[in-house]
Amino acid sequence: MDETLKTLIRKYALQNAIKYKGKANPGAVMGKIFAENPGLKEKAKDLSKDVIKIIKDVNKISLEKQVNELQQLAPELLEKRQEPKERDIFEFLEIMEGEKVITAFPPEPSKYPHIGHAKAIIVNYELAKRYNGTFILRFEDTNPELAEEEYYKIHLENYNWLGIKPDKIEYASDYMSEFYKYAEKIIDDNQAYVCSCSQDTIKENRKNGVECEHRFQNPDKNLELWQNMLKARAGKYVLRLKGHMQSPNTTLRDPVIFRIIDIPHPRKKKKYRLWPNYDFENGIMDGIEGVTHRLRSKEFELRNELQRLIQTLAGLKETKIFEFARFNLEGVESSGRIIREKVRKKELIGWDDPSLTTLVALRRRGFLPEAIKEFVLSTGLTKTESVLTWDDLIVHNRRLLDGKCNRYFFVENPQEITVENAPEQNCELKIHPEFAERGTRKFKTKDKFYVTERDFKEFKEGKLYRLMDCLNFIKNKGKLVFDSLEYEKYKKHGDKIIHWLPLQKDLVKVEVLMPNKEIKKGLAEPMINNLKAAEIIQFSRFGFCKLDKKDKNKLMFWYTHD
Repeated sequence: MDETLKTLIRKYALQNAIKYKGKANPGAVMGKIFAENPGLKEKAKDLSKDVIKIIKDVNKISLEKQVNELQQLAPELLEKRQEPKERDIFEFLEIMEGEKVITAFPPEPSKYPHIGHAKAIIVNYELAKRYNGTFILRFEDTNPELAEEEYYKIHLENYNWLGIKPDKIEYASDYMSEFYKYAEKIIDDNQAYVCSCSQDTIKENRKNGVECEHRFQNPDKNLELWQNMLKARAGKYVLRLKGHMQSPNTTLRDPVIFRIIDIPHPRKKKKYRLWPNYDFENGIMDGIEGVTHRLRSKEFELRNELQRLIQTLAGLKETKIFEFARFNLEGVESSGRIIREKVRKKELIGWDDPSLTTLVALRRRGFLPEAIKEFVLSTGLTKTESVLTWDDLIVHNRRLLDGKCNRYFFVENPQEITVENAPEQNCELKIHPEFAERGTRKFKTKDKFYVTERDFKEFKEGKLYRLMDCLNFIKNKGKLVFDSLEYEKYKKHGDKIIHWLPLQKDLVKVEVLMPNKEIKKGLAEPMINNLKAAEIIQFSRFGFCKLDKKDKNKLMFWYTHD
């Protein structure tokens, strides 16, 4: 690819990346190139490969660097660009200045939170902050069959890591007497009844819209049976709301709102046996807490009408609820039940397996909370389903890591080479290319080096190569021979820059766990011994990695992304 074509591609890649928050699109760039030079359409297939390669390189650099480079390369493209108006994702709520805003996020302590939870908690938290309101973190723990003690702490730790500081932390299980009070009010108002039908009968009748015979019991009888539920065996009775048995919304077909559960509760132990179901607990708690607005994924959309009905029957103020599209990454498992089973079968390392989007997994891999926040807010609050990928998240994280992370050499599957006639040198490389104040790494080199096995196999006869910031060499009759030191010569005639390590005794053994659980092994430079656990760095030409732990003989990293 000649320099003129390379410049043409790069300027439009930069322009498109700047327009779309640092991430260029190949199709848009190709369109610009053909508009300027229609003759290139004949070479579209080969051109697309070059475009993708350059775009990948452009997308790796920060937005600020993209702007600076385009300013040098084609300033006229910047001058035509208009800054888009910052989108207000809460504008559709039409909240008036000074209006009271109380939001809540109610996790169930039954599994580890994932990136979908992150979106729900962040948008509710940000909405409360925007209007100087109140944000409540409420554990919905009224199902002893699912709630587990360990998960309370895990949720709190994860949300704290995200930067969430709730105004209140509450537990639904602390409000059992309130739930009983509202249940008795609804029974007394003849809006609920105690049913002793089997689960199968209830299910069949709800499916067919058939009213239960117990629906016609008078309130006194139902109150008497309600008291009996406190002593009855599990499964004998349930309390059902009088909904609408022919409603097209099946959640309204006389749903169960209380059931008997004998499993000890992680916080209340055996104090209670009569527990509210999700819809009753959720609607009542929103009303008690005075929650004005709730933003949640649209998997709960059908339950909205039922929960508002419960609030009305209880005499509580209705909460305004708005749903947005369910949020998951393509190909990533999010079901707590499935993850739990895969962990048990050792198909996953744990809830922090690098293939997952649980917050513990993202944190352990090296994703920053700021990147997660940027990412989830960038997806908006639309109800339209969209396919999201790891790349959509990575672009936000890479931009933040680029300035934070120091650079080091890691040589995977090291292959020893000799560069004949190479001079002795004291090479000094920057720890970070943009921040000289961070210092340098020093290497004493002669003619023996380690390079990756992949680079070694790709050396071609007669081609000029450069050991990064060290020297240029050429492959001549099967041997590697020193050519020159100057970068300028490589720039004019070179084929590839590669990273390296000098042959010396104090190199560090390194293992990197990849997202697919493959372990990459190799050697790294001695300075990485100074790293602390959980520190994120960039291995040049390999990717960002987080130091997971130090062993006596090696350092173990988790791969973050490229």
